[in-house]
Amino acid sequence: MTLSDKIKALMTLKGKKTHELAERFDVTPQSMRNKMSRNTYSAADLIEIVDFLGAKLVIEVDDNVKIVITKDDV
Repeated sequence: MTLSDKIKALMTLKGKKTHELAERFDVTPQSMRNKMSRNTYSAADLIEIVDFLGAKLVIEVDDNVKIVITKDDV
């Protein structure tokens, strides 16, 4: 499963559409679909996407160490 597939699955779970994500990025829906088909995301893109979805971007080092990255970190 690609990163784009995972993002699409999360969007489905949250009831969000590609055109809404495109609006968040201030791009056309076609540009967002292109980004998703190429599977090209910057770290800032991923942070924006998880914020849009009301989720968290977490780096799990081990069972005891987790680092949460938010929009404030960018």
